Order: sequence, then C-alpha cells, then structure tokens
Amino acid sequence: MTRELTVSPQALSMAIANPGALGSIEAYISAVNHMPVLSAEQEQAYALDLRDKNDLDAARHLILSHLRLVVSIARQYLGYGLAHADLIQEGNIGLMKAVKRFDPDRGVRLVSFAVHWIKAEIHEFIIRNWRLVKVATTKAQRKLFFNLRRMRPDGTTLDSQMVDDIATELSVKPEDVREMEVRMTGREFSLQAPAGDDDQFSPIDYLSDDGEYDPTEVLARQDHDRLQTTGLSQALEMLDERSRRIVTARWLGDDGGPTLHELAEEFGVSAERIRQIEAAALKKMRGALQAA
Repeated sequence: MTRELTVSPQALSMAIANPGALGSIEAYISAVNHMPVLSAEQEQAYALDLRDKNDLDAARHLILSHLRLVVSIARQYLGYGLAHADLIQEGNIGLMKAVKRFDPDRGVRLVSFAVHWIKAEIHEFIIRNWRLVKVATTKAQRKLFFNLRRMRPDGTTLDSQMVDDIATELSVKPEDVREMEVRMTGREFSLQAPAGDDDQFSPIDYLSDDGEYDPTEVLARQDHDRLQTTGLSQALEMLDERSRRIVTARWLGDDGGPTLHELAEEFGVSAERIRQIEAAALKKMRGALQAA
C-alpha cells in the first residue's frame, strides 16, 4: 500500500522556486494536490489583506492554494521535450506575478486571472529553450508556434489548402505559416565539426566570408577611415602653426610639394631645422592617433 505523502506548507513554500527540492517531481505534485482550495470568501479576504496591508502571509496562502493549477497547465506542454519540473517552476513565477497584480474588486476569481500569467511565463520559457536557435520572435510567430502542432494532423506536411485554412483561423499570413512549419520541422546542426574530428568537412568551411563583408575587415576599414578624417584633423590641431604648415605641405599636399630647402627659405631657418620640426610633429601626431 502506498503511503500518503505529507508536506508542511513551509517546506512547500521553499519548493515553489525548485519543484524538485522535495526529492522528486512526483512528491511535489502529490504535495500541491493535498493543499486546501480556498473558498471565494477566503480568497477575497487574503487578496484584500495583500493589497491593503501588503500581508505576505496572505500572498503565500493565495499562491499555495493555486499550485495545482500550475501543475495542470504545465502538463499540457510536456510535448515540447522540456522537463516537467522546469515548466512548473516557470509557471509558478507566472502565478506569483498574477497574485501580485490581482485586484479583488474586479469580481473575478484568481484562477481566471492567473491562467494567463502562468501560460505567458511557460510560453516564454519554451520559446527560449526549445532549441538553441530562437524559433519565434514576433506575435504572429508565437501564435503559430503554439498552435501549429495541434492543427497539423499527425505531423504531416501542410498542403496549400491546409496552409490557407490555418492562416485564416489564426489571422496570420500564409507565408508565416509555411515559414513556421519549416522552422519547427527542420533540425539544428553544428557549424563546426565534432571535437576531435578534424578531417570532417563542416559548414563553417564554406560559409566563411573572406570578402569585403568580413567583420574584421569592416571594422578595420572603419578605423582607417576614422583616422584619415577625424583622427587626422584632431592630430593636426595639436601642432603649432609652423609645424602644421610643414606637415601639411610635405605629407598632405599634392605630389611635388615643397622640399626641405624651400620650406627652410620660407621660414628663414636651415633645412636641417625643418627636418627636425617635421620629425617631432610626426611623432606627436603618431602618438595622438594611437591614443584615439
């Protein structure tokens, strides 16, 4: 004969965030199914205490009495291949959010309000974890993801008529239906060969782009362009007027610019002095460009 499991509300409260903390998911489910269901009057009283007095013990009573609802809803999503305990855990988060936002003056029971929050958290968890690559991002894609499995008979490939029927029923575009079918039926594969198998030809070998759109090359070109424009202008501004004139004439002008002797004559100094000024200016600019 199977002995009935008894768990204290305190232990169950600690297990809400981790349903496996009681030893097994079966133990957790058995425990929540033995929690008392609140009457409408009790629920109203606890909800008022939480809203008006911020009574956390009242919140605990509301949450514990609805844990079986989370278990029931989570069971509906076992077909996605995710652990039941994880689904329950996410659903419990949705239940807690619902309890926090529940307004007892609206005249509805908490169960009706909480269903939407519980499902929303479970849906988000499934979308994030069903595959490594996220399969649904837009509202239409999410709607399709959670409805296409039940609307596709026996998992068969959809024909044109079935695609149009599903699109009409869900108020989405037929092309969205086809795209989601491809996403859900396709499988993931690694871009790289398995570890230790260096001889295997993998997609990364032929997907790499060595052309002008390679990210490294793009960033390098952007840095080069920035240094040629803004960086160079700022470096020149750091020089005194004579040094700026010499560098501009010698390095930034058209071919056939002035020689050292021509600049020496212009400034009334020796050609060697012009060379020294030029070298010092270039060193100063190089340091400024490297720091930019």
